[in-house]
Amino acid sequence: MDTASLARMLIGKVVVRALPEGLASGRIVETEAYVVGDAAGHAYRGMTARNRSLFLERGHAYVYLAYGISYLLNVSSEVAGVGGGVLIRALEPLQGIGIMRRNRGIERVRDLARGPGRLAEALRIDRSLDGLDLCREGPLWLARGEQEPGEIGQSVRIGIARDAHRVLRFYLRDSRFVSGPRSING
Repeated sequence: MDTASLARMLIGKVVVRALPEGLASGRIVETEAYVVGDAAGHAYRGMTARNRSLFLERGHAYVYLAYGISYLLNVSSEVAGVGGGVLIRALEPLQGIGIMRRNRGIERVRDLARGPGRLAEALRIDRSLDGLDLCREGPLWLARGEQEPGEIGQSVRIGIARDAHRVLRFYLRDSRFVSGPRSING
């Protein structure tokens, strides 16, 4: 399975976060693939201390701080030693909504995890989770969804300058939890 296939396959899966006050989870409704050789990807220039988790075998967390403001959650997507990743862009909150509301300081459920920075804040994801195996239960993991995801749309990725023309964003059509402008979510 390559990075783009994994990005599509992750739609409908569930991100689960174990916190001292309980579990918080959400169904993945939007992802972006950063494939091998992608100039927009963090692995493009090779492995560094910051991005080494992208080079782990498929299924590990790569968490980084974007613009000094927001942590973003990615899933390593290739074989060990090859850099590639899938950005988890948005979740539909399922469990622990009260926890997410407190973490985000807002009430509106639609806005709790709609966008990658909001998602990380809602689930209290930071660099301490970088490199974690997301295929095993722990502080953060991926679980199967209980229902088929529905129709999956594709578009160009959001907010990038390099390789911006590539259709590597996947999203659940008709989900009110998907981020980005309506013009690309049709």
